[in-house]
Amino acid sequence: MGLLRGVARTAVIAGTATAVSNRVSRRQAGRWSRQAEQQYAEQQYYAGGEEEAEPDPTSAKLDQLRQLGELKAQGVLTEAEFEQQKARILAP
Repeated sequence: MGLLRGVARTAVIAGTATAVSNRVSRRQAGRWSRQAEQQYAEQQYYAGGEEEAEPDPTSAKLDQLRQLGELKAQGVLTEAEFEQQKARILAP
């Protein structure tokens, strides 16, 4: 009986630790995503001050997708978050 109780307690602790770890990872990914979006917006704002031709919308989308792919490769975004942001970028 004592062994079963110990195994059950270990399983509960491991499950709780996994849930907390996943929540922290998602929260961090959200923060990093917001920071990346803010930095991108600032870059676009400052780049807009120069006398240059308007960027091609397709090129801008490709740049956003490239950045999104880098965030996913770094482990900042989950597959679901990546797909959601990709759909947002590609939406007409």
